[in-house]
Amino acid sequence: MKLHNLLHALHDFSVVPGENPEITSIEMDSREVKQGSLFICIEGYTVDGHDFVAQAVQNGAAAIIAQKHMEAAVPVIKVRDTKRAMAILADTFYEHPTKELHLVGITGTNGKTSTSYLIEQMMRGAGKSTGVIGTIGMKINDETYEVKNTTPDSLTLQKMFHQMNEKNVETAVMEVSSHALHMGRVHGCQYDVTVFTNLTQDHLDYHKTMDAYRAAKSLLFSQLGNGFDTERPKYAILNIDDDASKEYIIATQAIVITYGIDNDSDIMAKDIEMTSTGTRFTLIVGEESRTVQMKLVGKFNVYNVLAAVGASLVSGIELDNIVKTIENLRNVSGRFELVEAGQDFAVIVDYAHTPDSLENVLRTIQQFAKGNIYCVVGCGGDRDKTKRPIMAELAEKHADFPIFTSDNPRSEDPEAILKDMEAGVEGTSYQTIIDRKEAIEHAISQAKAGDVVLIAGKGHETYQIIGKEVLDFDDHLVAKEAILRKQ
Repeated sequence: MKLHNLLHALHDFSVVPGENPEITSIEMDSREVKQGSLFICIEGYTVDGHDFVAQAVQNGAAAIIAQKHMEAAVPVIKVRDTKRAMAILADTFYEHPTKELHLVGITGTNGKTSTSYLIEQMMRGAGKSTGVIGTIGMKINDETYEVKNTTPDSLTLQKMFHQMNEKNVETAVMEVSSHALHMGRVHGCQYDVTVFTNLTQDHLDYHKTMDAYRAAKSLLFSQLGNGFDTERPKYAILNIDDDASKEYIIATQAIVITYGIDNDSDIMAKDIEMTSTGTRFTLIVGEESRTVQMKLVGKFNVYNVLAAVGASLVSGIELDNIVKTIENLRNVSGRFELVEAGQDFAVIVDYAHTPDSLENVLRTIQQFAKGNIYCVVGCGGDRDKTKRPIMAELAEKHADFPIFTSDNPRSEDPEAILKDMEAGVEGTSYQTIIDRKEAIEHAISQAKAGDVVLIAGKGHETYQIIGKEVLDFDDHLVAKEAILRKQ
């Protein structure tokens, strides 16, 4: 695409006179620049792309997008905000890829990943070709790819959607984080269905207040547009049991479909029965009802399934087809994942890293645990400090033996993080073991028949961030090795 044709999408820019080169790619990392690339200078938290213009030109950049005055041997286009410009240019360069996709976006504190993969399974159960983007990575049908952030930057996103189109994906499902909404990473994404799971304390290191956090998530629903397109209607699937939904109903003009357990809604679950191996409930959709038996455990998973049902129904999937898929749903990696090595006690790995998610998992375990509950849990460094004592308090309240340990301490002193956690508990009803491997091994060594060991916080992650080092660490593997040594 010629540079001048690409620039037609922008409204406020100035160009240092130059040629009209052919743009072969758009890059925001000077190391990825090749002959014919358009290099966009992005100001990050630690690195400023404007400092790498010379390197980009040396690597073959045909033009530069900047928000500062820059001089280079190639055309320099100055814009007010390079992040906003990048979203527009990426969408244009990749030929508006989400126009070709049925796009589902999911936001909420907990349940985004699980719900996205539940929707994917329901879509594939109906014969749809699917793509998923989120915390675990990108998946196109059965192929998987790594992703750096839960919701990537706008350039990476549009490139991914373009890739999905090339592979004939029909439905794309993505997690949409509050950071991404606030930073404008999803500008240009034309959603057909948006889903809200729940809102509880998290990310206050970034948003500062719960009101700001709630408002950031509302952007997903308000950005659905303000028209009533009967050919391509927009839907907002909202958890009516969460008070934030009241605000999101006001924020959106889209067709609202509610789901819940405690309050009357369009899609409901009643008569919930739970065991350690599955959940049974009555699924009510309008005037219709179905008895559902699924292998997933926990009330939180019932909510996730209800959200997925709503998104699938408005996407044209028949209810009977959905129910059939529910009965065969598979757990998502690191979400209430059982570690089995022939032991006579249960070991569960879960991504629970917020107060609400930790409490939900522990309450679920209490419903089927026959013996003691061990809870290995920590809090990440360089993140919201206010939730640390709350996490510890919940572990002490709902587990018989809480064990506080490290969870990606990053640049913080692990001992200081544990001190913050200990502020939420009294007495000596807990243990602190800084080394996460040692903490997991200790819990498993103490467990007896009928006990349950919960290893919370990291879930699917296969690394531990200590200082600036990213070390191999997998809760599931560490637990399995500890079980085998015990036998």
